[in-house]
Amino acid sequence: MTEINMQDLTVNNISFTTFTLNGYHDLKEWRPILTIPYLFMFMLSTTSNSFLIFLIITQRALHSPMFVLIGLMAAVDLCWPIIIVPNMLLNFVFEWNQISLLGCLIQMFCIHYVGTFQSTVLLWMSLDRLFAICKPLSYHKYMQMPNFLKYAIVPVIRNTVLVISLVSLAGKRQYCMKNEIDHCFCEHMALVQLACGDISINNVVGLLTAFLVTTLDFVLITVSYAIIFASVIKSGRSHSKAVNTCVTHIIVITASLVFALTAFLSYRIRNNFSPNSRTFISTMYVLFSSCFNPIIYGLRTKELREQFLKFINHGKILPQ
Repeated sequence: MTEINMQDLTVNNISFTTFTLNGYHDLKEWRPILTIPYLFMFMLSTTSNSFLIFLIITQRALHSPMFVLIGLMAAVDLCWPIIIVPNMLLNFVFEWNQISLLGCLIQMFCIHYVGTFQSTVLLWMSLDRLFAICKPLSYHKYMQMPNFLKYAIVPVIRNTVLVISLVSLAGKRQYCMKNEIDHCFCEHMALVQLACGDISINNVVGLLTAFLVTTLDFVLITVSYAIIFASVIKSGRSHSKAVNTCVTHIIVITASLVFALTAFLSYRIRNNFSPNSRTFISTMYVLFSSCFNPIIYGLRTKELREQFLKFINHGKILPQ
């Protein structure tokens, strides 16, 4: 009994402050090869999103609220991989895999805070389309900055409070299980599952964040598009352009939601996912949307497609 108590005391007195990011550790000497696909996706993401932002900023015809929101989504998709991928590449090539607890928490905050805005921007996009199609005469009134801020500020406050709570609770834990994180970056549950004692409160706050951000936004987005399609059918008028834009948004939303839920549930329900599988799903959740959102918007949005073709054909963006 004394020996067990001494062991417990020793374990409880240990709290790691430096961690090793061990994502894809089982691949051993094959890990450096992962640099190729991840670097390619990183370059594709940064290039396509930067160009999309450049296109929207420089072309006055694209300064409408819808394209400003698309530019905001591109900014989210640009920042997300920058937070994660460079450290991953250094880890794969040079084995630079050490991170302090403070550094881990900062990275966690940045990842989750930027991530919450993906669904939030998609929600703002759905509201933009709702006003444009169902309230066309009042569209500019609703989308003026003072009016837009009235319903935009609530999700921003929500995201901030929830992510700060998530990261603060993780920072208060004692980490005595081990100091090896089976991931390529500081994902919330990948770190928290190394903590001593009961982590129920961390799980609850994580579930609450997922429910109040991703799930709630998705429900509101679904309701918005249901109202839009009902209005189009009821009016009997042709809204092919508007409906096409909505379909584009739905494609992006569906892809994002599938990866988000798979990555989230892989840590919270009993499954046979290996650590490598969880790492792959989490990184694809970030990189897949960041790489393909600008391509989807570029191919399916007429105005963006026209400006891109003008840029390719003439070497510059022609004024309108």
